[in-house]
Amino acid sequence: MSHLGSAGYQPVPDAEGGSAARAWWDENATGYQDEHGGFLGAAELCWGPEGLREADAHLLGEVRGRQVLEIGAGAAQGARWLTDAGARAVATDVSAGMLEAGARLDAGRGRRVPLVQADARALPFADAAFDVVFTAFGAIPFVPDAERVHAEAARVLRPGGRWVFSATHPLRWAFPDDPSERGLTATRSYFDRTPYVERDAGGRVAYAEYHRTVGDHVRDVVAAGLQVCDVVEPEWPAGNTEVWGGWGPVRGRYLPGTIVVVTRRP
Repeated sequence: MSHLGSAGYQPVPDAEGGSAARAWWDENATGYQDEHGGFLGAAELCWGPEGLREADAHLLGEVRGRQVLEIGAGAAQGARWLTDAGARAVATDVSAGMLEAGARLDAGRGRRVPLVQADARALPFADAAFDVVFTAFGAIPFVPDAERVHAEAARVLRPGGRWVFSATHPLRWAFPDDPSERGLTATRSYFDRTPYVERDAGGRVAYAEYHRTVGDHVRDVVAAGLQVCDVVEPEWPAGNTEVWGGWGPVRGRYLPGTIVVVTRRP
C-alpha cells in the first residue's frame, strides 16, 4: 500500500481521479477481502454495510434463467450468488487484483463465474445483451462521470430490464466518516460536491471518491433513458454489530448509510 501523503476534500482533474480506482483496488484487494470477506460471504449479494441481502430484498426481480451483469463486482460475490440462484451471470471490475480475489473464491468452491476486466464506463458487451445489470457499491462512487456508467448500463440492457445500484447514501457526505457519536454532527454542506482525495507521498492521486446528491443520481438515471422504480434506504438491523469504515450501529440508528436505486429500461 502506498504511503499516504495527504487526504482531504479538494478539486482533482477528472482524468486523475477517474483512473485512481484501478491502482488503489489492485493494491488493496487482498486486505479488503481479509477485512470484509467474512461479512460479504463468498457467494452472497449484499447491498451495503447494513447487511441487506438480495435473497431477502428481491430488488433484481426474477433472476433464474436471466442474463445478468455485475459491474464493479470486486470479487464477484454477487454474481456468484446469482449463478447459484440459476442466473447466467458475468462479473466485471476495473481491478485485476479484485478479479484475482474472485478467481480464488471460485477455485475454493469448484465453480467458475466468468470474470472480465473492464471499466464500467466502457463495457465490452453488445447492446441489449442482458436482462439485469447491477452494482453493489461498485464504480459509481469512484468516477467523476457516473452518468457514463448509467448510460452503459442502459445500453447493454434489454427493454424492460433492470439496472440496480447501491452507493453511499448522499446524506453521509455532510457528516464525518466516523462510526462513533462524533459522526453524528454535520460538518460539511450536503451540496458541496468537492471530491474526497488521497495523495501518496509523491503527490500522486491514489484514491478519489465522488459525492452526488439524491437529485444528481436521479438526473443521471433519467438522462440515460431509464425510469426510477424504487429508492431503498436500508435501516440498520439490531443484530448487526459490524463496523465498516464510517458505518456502524451507532450512526446506523440515526442516519441512512446506503442508498439503493432500482431502475428499468422502458
